[in-house]
Amino acid sequence: MASGATRTGSADVDPRPWHGPTSGTTVLAAVLMIFGGAMAIFEGITAIAEDDLFLATRDYVFEFSLTGWGWVHLVLGTVLVLAGCAVLGGALWARFFGVAVAGLGALANFLWVPYYPLWALSLVAVNLFIVWALCVGMHREADDGRGRVT
Repeated sequence: MASGATRTGSADVDPRPWHGPTSGTTVLAAVLMIFGGAMAIFEGITAIAEDDLFLATRDYVFEFSLTGWGWVHLVLGTVLVLAGCAVLGGALWARFFGVAVAGLGALANFLWVPYYPLWALSLVAVNLFIVWALCVGMHREADDGRGRVT
């Protein structure tokens, strides 16, 4: 075939390879992972510093010290930021890992509700949206856009 010639008969083949991290939902999930992780890091630093920002609760079933909760949020936030950066880089393992870490983050923030309700419920929503966006992105990657699974 000459250098300027084109191939005919392959109209149903998309010449551009589609990659999961370039899908809008996967990029959105990665950005939300970085944002939600940063917010969890701030939450953890504030709790470790034992700021007067948080509510004092009594007889809470999942009662830890404020410093203990701070370290939980700091570690989860750091891991979530790193996983978000890996998702932007296109790592498949990071999407699966991101689903697990965002699920743990949603659970930790749900248990954090008595200490700072508005912040905790906001991060629960962000983490659940991350799980949704990562799962939808993985589903769309398996589908070639024409109803066929590749």
